[in-house]
Amino acid sequence: MDYTLVKDAIKLLEQFDSENKNSQYISDIEGFKKWIQNQQNNIKPSARNIVWEGKENGRSPESVISTLLVHLNRYAKTYSKSAIAGSEFSTQEEFIYLINLQSFGEMTKTELIKKNIQDKPVGNLIINRLIKNDWVKQVDSKTDKRTKVISITQKGIDVLEKQMKNIRNASKIVSGNLTEDEKYTLIELLNKLDHFHNPIFGRNIESINLIDTVFKENSFNDN
Repeated sequence: MDYTLVKDAIKLLEQFDSENKNSQYISDIEGFKKWIQNQQNNIKPSARNIVWEGKENGRSPESVISTLLVHLNRYAKTYSKSAIAGSEFSTQEEFIYLINLQSFGEMTKTELIKKNIQDKPVGNLIINRLIKNDWVKQVDSKTDKRTKVISITQKGIDVLEKQMKNIRNASKIVSGNLTEDEKYTLIELLNKLDHFHNPIFGRNIESINLIDTVFKENSFNDN
């Protein structure tokens, strides 16, 4: 028998006993297990304890984040495509537009397109398809006759409801094996990134100038 494990376990028990002088944990196996769990939760991720492909060759964490976000977007699109297979939807953007209208109510064409982070020409094509299918309707704004307001129709609600089970299941699959706490942490981090990028996207900076402009306006290290 390898007694190294036994020795390590004894050291861990001694540490538990030493740190539990105020009886924060019950002095039994359940208290010991809870202490170990909290010890693990308190470990902060760092370059020392997080491993990624290419790290040993100098690959940066920024490169990993960018790549993983691209991969996750592709995975999500694959599940979304499956969620609408055999339905009346042609693209995932169609049901995403309908979900936004159902969730947030009527909005202008520009607001709807911006909420879906798309260029105006592409967004207009999607809205026109939705109008053609009678899934949404557009009317003149009551405050500005030059502006069109889009709202979901009952037919749009019905066609969306037919696929909602698959759409919800696809969303659950995208979340994968994350715990509830990990989901909330990820939401917080992704919201932070979204709040950074969304205003930049809304400025419609020319592609040739985009990276230089954003780099100059923010404190990035130019390595």
